[in-house]
Amino acid sequence: MTESAPAERPSQTPPHATWRAAIRGNVLMMGLVSLLTDFSSEMMNPLLPVFLAGLVPLGWAPFYVGLMEGVAETAASLLKLVSGRMSDAWGRRKALVVVGYGLSAVFRPMMALAAAGWHVVAMKLADRVGKGIRTSPRDALISQAAAPQFRGLAFGFHRAMDHLGAILGPLAAIAILYAFLGGGLFEHTGWFGKAGGQTGARTIHALRWLFAIALIPGLAAMVVLVGKVREMVPAPAAGEASGGVKGWRDLPRGFYAFVGIVILFALGNSSDLFIMLYGWERVGLSVMDLIGLWIALHLAKVAFSFPGGALSDRLGRRPLIVAGWAVYALVYLGLAAVGQAWQLWGLVVAYGVYYGLTEGAEKALVADFVPAQQRGTAFGIYHAAVGVSALPASLMFGVFWSTIGPVVAFGIGAALAGAAAVLLIVLLSTARGRQQA
Repeated sequence: MTESAPAERPSQTPPHATWRAAIRGNVLMMGLVSLLTDFSSEMMNPLLPVFLAGLVPLGWAPFYVGLMEGVAETAASLLKLVSGRMSDAWGRRKALVVVGYGLSAVFRPMMALAAAGWHVVAMKLADRVGKGIRTSPRDALISQAAAPQFRGLAFGFHRAMDHLGAILGPLAAIAILYAFLGGGLFEHTGWFGKAGGQTGARTIHALRWLFAIALIPGLAAMVVLVGKVREMVPAPAAGEASGGVKGWRDLPRGFYAFVGIVILFALGNSSDLFIMLYGWERVGLSVMDLIGLWIALHLAKVAFSFPGGALSDRLGRRPLIVAGWAVYALVYLGLAAVGQAWQLWGLVVAYGVYYGLTEGAEKALVADFVPAQQRGTAFGIYHAAVGVSALPASLMFGVFWSTIGPVVAFGIGAALAGAAAVLLIVLLSTARGRQQA
């Protein structure tokens, strides 16, 4: 693939620069790409459970949400492992990033053509295949573009831009849906409505148009990616020859210990779409309420992602991750007991704190463990571990919801998150003991 911009050597951030110098070049442009991509995807995501509820038999929506999220994320994660290793072997990242974003930009809007539940699952899978191809090389590019002392900040900025797109997308969805549904956007009358199907047909029609329009910001993201993001060639580590790329066996034990604990947490980390479904089915929120709830979640993510990444540069990655997982456990315990809409809104805002404390810190910690020429592989292993766990996590949550209720399902998620936080504290204490010995 012909590159539109010359390759650069890491990093774009001078070692003694201020934090503002870290938010430029590839860090800034990849942030913009993620903003536009999430603008497209989050026009759709918070409404997929509602869309599915109109296509599948009554009571089967939780199962289909779990199947859709689990299968799609597992497939994506396996591809993250492959694409990360490929980008290390080639010494090039951008081509894989372009292919991955391109696949998602094309297949995501095709959800508008879905006529059955399995169609939605298939289109979601195709979308996530693109994510699987792009994610590890993209994270390796970002890690190379910022100096180590600003690495958490760079990833925090990237996540904040991603979540900002997830705010703009639902806002656009409100305007589009209002044009089709008018005041019906603010009502919850059941999927087929009080008039025996008319409201449901109108809602499905409006959602199909919404999904089709999501193509536009996806294509805009591709323009920025191809034209503005630069290839960066990984520099060999100090004392190493430039030839030969080490494999997964050469990654440090501490990295694998961290990945193992992340797997435990991920098994209790079900899709956020279950929270939307909870609001729709159990609390009685309207379509407009669901969009507002999704916006509130991502506003909280934006507010906490940037400072969370910066704090990980100052206080350390692991303490921030432990704190974030503890917040997650408390939020899930709260969701198990929620009974009113205002409680759900408050817990969703608190949920954003978990994202802010962990997303940038976890990725920065992965980059801290390994040199630049192995980071594609390391990010691939990390993302694969999280994603492979997504299939049993989301499927089990959906099964638990359908058989014994959402209260127990949320409680199990909280317990697994608490156990992972305790294990990470133990790992942190062990690492400190070794440093003092």
